[in-house]
Order: sequence, then C-alpha cells, then structure tokens
Amino acid sequence: MQLPVVNHPDYVAKINDDNKFPIKKFGALAKHLLKKKIITKFHIPKECSIETMQTSHSLEYINQIKNKTLNIKLQKKIGFPINDSVVRRSFVATGGTVLTSKLALDSRLACNTAGGSHHATFNFGAGYCVFNDVAVAANYLKNKGYAKKILILDLDVHQGNGNSEIFKNDKDVFTFSMHCTSNYPAKKSKSDMDIELKEYMEDTEYLNILNYNLKKLNELNFDFVFYIAGVDVHHDDRLGKLKLTDEGIENRDKLVIENYFIKRVPLCGVLGGGYNRNFDKLIELHSKLHKSCANFI
Repeated sequence: MQLPVVNHPDYVAKINDDNKFPIKKFGALAKHLLKKKIITKFHIPKECSIETMQTSHSLEYINQIKNKTLNIKLQKKIGFPINDSVVRRSFVATGGTVLTSKLALDSRLACNTAGGSHHATFNFGAGYCVFNDVAVAANYLKNKGYAKKILILDLDVHQGNGNSEIFKNDKDVFTFSMHCTSNYPAKKSKSDMDIELKEYMEDTEYLNILNYNLKKLNELNFDFVFYIAGVDVHHDDRLGKLKLTDEGIENRDKLVIENYFIKRVPLCGVLGGGYNRNFDKLIELHSKLHKSCANFI
C-alpha cells in the first residue's frame, strides 16, 4: 500500500517576489516526493465548501477572502496580498487537509503537502495563515461522526494560537502546542496543553520533553490525530529560535508517527512552518514527514 499524499498545483500561489514566505516550496516538495519515489501519485483536492468552512470561520470573513474585500491592514496581518491566486490556494489547501483527514481514516496515515495554518482564527487570518485548515478538517470529522475525540498535536516552533482560540470551548478537540516561548505570536493564547521551550534548545532535550508529553497524551485515548510537523524548529530556520538538527527532526517525526500508528489511531500529517535559509534543505526537511509515514505504511 502506498501512503496517500494530497497535492494540487494551485498550492503555489502568485505573490510578490520579495515576500518572505517561501510559497514555491509546495510545488518543489511535490516534485521531490516523486523524484525520490516516496510516492508515485497524488490525490487531488477540491476547494473546501463554504458550508464546511463555516464550522471554523465566520461567513463574513470567508466572504471577505472569497470576494477579495479584506482591508489592507488585515491583509498585512496575514502577510499575503489577497488576490485571485491566493484566494484559490486558500480554499484548495483547506480542502486538501479535509481530504487528507478522510484518507487517513482508511489508511491510518495520510499527508498533505501543505496545511497547518494554525494562526488563523474565527474572524481573521495572521502569520501567513488565511484559513485554519486543521480546524476546518477537525470540525468536519467531528460533525460527520468520523471521530469523537481529536488531538491537534502542534510541533511548529510557533504557538498554534488559532486552534486554541477556535476550540477553547470544545471538549471534543484537544489542542497541544509545543513551541518556543519567545517566538511569534507575542501574545499567546491558552491551548489545552502548552509546552513552552527555551531558546536554542537542541535535539536530546527536545525529544525527551516530547516523549514525556506523548506518554501523558496517551492517557487521553484520542481516536484521531492531526500532526502539524513544522520544520521551523531547525537550527538554520530564519524564523525559528530552536536548534534541532536534520536528524532531530527526523527522530521527532518517527516518534510521533510510531506512537499513534501502533495504537491504530489515524494520523493526518500537515506541513506547518518552515523558512530555512537554504531552500533545498527546506524541501528535504519537509519531506521527512512523508518519508517517515511511508515507511510505516
């Protein structure tokens, strides 16, 4: 069996060339996965419907994105210009995580080649996040009755404040964020469990903390996991403040994936952040999620 992986050419939106966000990584990652024969084909998502999107975002905000009427101040908060290409990407990438979550129900593991837009909240986007794809997918599974107790395991270097805000009154979705305490956002929200890490932490200490907390999470018996596998924890990331090595990130992913695979808990993997100074290294780091999942399938 081949690992189900979701990708769409429209994940690569047209933004200004001097934008700090490495938008071309989504297309480069897809090519890398094929070249390295980690997979041989992709599942192609459709745009997420407004009905499904409304479980996690206000209709007013959805329409402001769809109709490109979001004011300039709020566009700057996101970090992208809201043009036709970005709008298309935002709906398709969210649909991609919804599709990935459905594929994971059958195969136990599935990965998107985008996703993890964890700074988007109910009424606005922020930090390169337009729509919160993981929140939308989690609510989709819950409302369809496909999952009853969902974990959002966020290992991006930045706190998943969007998820903690959206699910703060929802006992069926547990938000876990393990992030650098001094990093964005400056004002943190409250997840169900926040693990705050000091700057410049290296592999051994990081992995020990993660392993300890995975054991604590195992006591809660989740029936579905969304894994936000941000690689901005890498020592050469422009926006991260931790010092994990390539091997540290690979071991992190294996630790998470094995923990849930042996328990037969479906896991949907999404990219999360990554802003490495070396673009080729960034693609290699992101691909570790897919490679590790494929090795278990």
